Amino acid sequence: MVFDISVAITWILFLALFPMAFIWLRRAYRIFRKHDYSEVALKRGEAPKDPEKWAPYTGTVNLVAGAVALFTIIGVLSALLPYKTWSAMAGLTLWGKVFLDFIISRQANPYQFKFGKKKKS
Repeated sequence: MVFDISVAITWILFLALFPMAFIWLRRAYRIFRKHDYSEVALKRGEAPKDPEKWAPYTGTVNLVAGAVALFTIIGVLSALLPYKTWSAMAGLTLWGKVFLDFIISRQANPYQFKFGKKKKS
């Protein structure tokens, strides 16, 4: 095996799965078990008006993404998953989580159109 950029990126992807799986599963635990809605559907750091409504969606996304990442880690360490399979699983999980979190946050915090004149302070 020759150490080149593709090997380095592969190792970075694999090692990044550990903290990602931990954080995602911890968020799901906080949402479902502790009913902590402080990280539900954030948009620019602000929670929606009704985070309880969006908690099941955000919790499910975090739980599924964490479980897939954990399955990928176990599959790689036990040599059950070939490279193309586990790298595809890791990449799709990461990007799917990013896009689904974005969609949920935009649905929970819709853009408010402001009509009329701006008031000067």
